[in-house]
Amino acid sequence: AVDESELLTVPDGWKEPAFTREDNPRGLLEESSFATLFPKYREAYLKECWPLVQKALGEHYVNAALDLIEGSMTVTTTKKTFDPYAIIRARDLIKLLARSVPFEQAVRILQDDVACDIIKIGSLVRKRETFIRRRARLLGPKGSTLKALELLTNCYIMVQGNTVSALGPFSGLKEVRKVVLDTMKNIHPIYNIKTLMIKRELAKDPELRTQSWERFLPKFKRKNLKKRKEPKKKNTKKEYTPFPPPQPESQIDKELASGEYFLKERQKKRKQMEEIKAKQADAVKRRQEERNKAFIPPKEKPAVKTKKASTEKKIDIEAIKEKVKNAKKKKLGALPEEEVKLKMAADEKKKKKK
Repeated sequence: AVDESELLTVPDGWKEPAFTREDNPRGLLEESSFATLFPKYREAYLKECWPLVQKALGEHYVNAALDLIEGSMTVTTTKKTFDPYAIIRARDLIKLLARSVPFEQAVRILQDDVACDIIKIGSLVRKRETFIRRRARLLGPKGSTLKALELLTNCYIMVQGNTVSALGPFSGLKEVRKVVLDTMKNIHPIYNIKTLMIKRELAKDPELRTQSWERFLPKFKRKNLKKRKEPKKKNTKKEYTPFPPPQPESQIDKELASGEYFLKERQKKRKQMEEIKAKQADAVKRRQEERNKAFIPPKEKPAVKTKKASTEKKIDIEAIKEKVKNAKKKKLGALPEEEVKLKMAADEKKKKKK
């Protein structure tokens, strides 16, 4: 009796056996080929590393051709090719080289346990400025966010132009695609990185393999942003009416309504002259008023009456004299009156003795 949970999991260290010539001794019936274009700035690098590309594909009996005039790379099968999936891997190799992935990393696609994913992000965001800002968010400061993502997914990631090229195991590629698409939807990659770190730690515990991890994973709620300020001028839409707006009145219609249309030519001219004269009289009157403003004297301020000195408070001379006498007695550093008398008496006695 075997436990069902063991059947669902792959044993540790198990690898799929390699595909050899014994599995397909007769080779392929038809020749298959794939071609891809590359940008001008990759021409110099491809020219240098192309002998290595031909050598790596030659081990799988796949031919590779570089056309510098057309700017394309082509891979084709040969009569010796026995692995039918080798041409698909060769196609992925030239795609990665065209998307600025270095040869040292791109050649890993020829291994059985390595796959690649080229994610197109150019059409996910409308505004170009927003796209550049979100792409920079995926890279992080000095490439730190991208490096953390590479370590957690065991994938090599290359952000170039409007695409993100990823190279690694299938499980890692699935996570990379999710993170890249979420970043383009304005979800910061740090949230997904935090979730991946928790999953990595949970995967180490054999007891939790068959259990749900929902209780351990963080749930990030979106913050409700403040409501947008309403504009001062609101453009209110008018109610829809199937009828067209009324036609504006012509000059003849206006004259008919006022009765001018039936006047004679001489009467019309006289009326026009009267209107002109009335306008001129108003203008002359207005101009005269403005000129007369300069001759209008300003209003004089009312004269302020000076207050008479109040003679109600009488000065007490006797009290002032008394204060002066007391002040003379209390001079700073002066001796009291009794001490002065005693000192004078002592001085007289000394004079008599002499």
